[in-house]
Amino acid sequence: QVQLVESGGGLVQAGGSLRLSCAASGSIFSINAMGWYRQAPGKERELVAAITSGGSTNYADSVKGRFTISRDNAKNTVYLQMNTLKPEDTAVYYCNVRGRGTFGGKPSDFGSWGQGTQVTVSS
Repeated sequence: QVQLVESGGGLVQAGGSLRLSCAASGSIFSINAMGWYRQAPGKERELVAAITSGGSTNYADSVKGRFTISRDNAKNTVYLQMNTLKPEDTAVYYCNVRGRGTFGGKPSDFGSWGQGTQVTVSS
């Protein structure tokens, strides 16, 4: 089992900033990709940003230049710094972590989702 604990969501005015954190714990041997997704009411979940173990990043066009993803490998934690927030950024944000761990005494790949954290941007 790999557990992800998210924090940092909340209510902010347009133009403001928030920082999301997601810490992974459990029988983790290595973590490959870490990412943030979001889902607004009535819409499908979409990728916001992702970062590989080597530090390569990928962003949705809608957040480029405003959001920054980073990771602390020693803490198995991924962050999402969100600046210049817009009302259209309002959504539940989920972290996703993929890697390799030990489950039932055997090595296995895993992919886990966080519980989600609400981000609301008021106009």
